[in-house]
Amino acid sequence: MGYYLMKFLSWLACCFSMKSCNNLGKALGKLTWAVVPGKRKKMAVDNIVRCLGTDEAEAKRIARASWIQFGPMLMEVLRYPELIKNDRMKEYVSIEGLEYLQEAIEKKQGGIIATSHSDSWELMGAALAQYGVPLVGVARKQKDGAMDKFINEYRTMVGMHITYTSGVREMIRMVQEGWMIGLITDQDPSLRDGIILDFFNRKTNCFIGPASIARMKNAPIFHGQIIHRSDGGHHIKIYPPIYVDNTKDKKADIAAATQKIMDLLEKHIRKYPEDWFWLHDRWKSVRSIGLD
Repeated sequence: MGYYLMKFLSWLACCFSMKSCNNLGKALGKLTWAVVPGKRKKMAVDNIVRCLGTDEAEAKRIARASWIQFGPMLMEVLRYPELIKNDRMKEYVSIEGLEYLQEAIEKKQGGIIATSHSDSWELMGAALAQYGVPLVGVARKQKDGAMDKFINEYRTMVGMHITYTSGVREMIRMVQEGWMIGLITDQDPSLRDGIILDFFNRKTNCFIGPASIARMKNAPIFHGQIIHRSDGGHHIKIYPPIYVDNTKDKKADIAAATQKIMDLLEKHIRKYPEDWFWLHDRWKSVRSIGLD
C-alpha cells in the first residue's frame, strides 16, 4: 500500500512545476520541524555553537534550515520521472569539475565519489548518472519495505546501479570494472569501522570506506558536494582526485587520505552551514569513550 501511495504522490508532483513543489516541500519542512524531539534539536544547536562559534540564536536558525531542506529534496525525488525527460536534469543541476570524472572514465578507471548529507544529496547521485557517470549508489536498506522498493526503483530510474551498504565485495568488483562508487562519508560509524581524526578541531570518528577501497584498487577519490543555486536549481562541485598512498603503514595511508576528505568537508560546511544535516549525532561514538 505504501509503495502505491508514493507512486501516486510522484504522479501528482509531476503535474505541478518544480517551483510549486519546492515551495510545498519547504512548507512541509517547516511544519515537521515542530515534531522533531527537543533533545535532538538541542544536540544540533550545541554542536553548531561548538563547531562554528555562533551564538545560540544563529545556531537555532541553522539547525532549523538544515531540517527544512528535507521537504524540497523529497519533492525532487518524486519528480524524477519529469527530470529525466529531455535533459531537464541538466538544466536543473549544473556541474563543475565533471572533467575529473570523465578523465577517469575514459581510462576505464573506477573511483570513489565521497560526499555528505548536505543540500539535496539524493539529487546529486541522480544528476551525476544523468550526466553519464557510471555510478553505484550505496544505500541503507529501509526498514519499511515499501519505501525501500520505491526509493531504489527511482534511483535506478535515473541511471544509478544500487547496492546496499553490506555489499562491500560488489563495490570493490565494480570499482575494478570502472564504476564510480558514491559513498556518504559524514556520519558516525562504529568505532570498529572508523578512525579517530580531527574535524572542526574535535576528535571525531571518521568513516574509512573510501580510503580503504581506493588504496586496495589504486583508485582515485573525488570529493563532491551539491549546493543551491540562486535560481532555485542546484550546482555540483567535483574536486580534483585524491590518491591514497600504499606504503607499509596501511593505517597511516588510510588516515592521511581520510583526513583530506574531512578537511574538504569541513571547509564546505563552514561555507554552507545550513546545508549540512546537523541533527545527526555525529560525535556519539567518541563521546562513548570519553574523547568529546
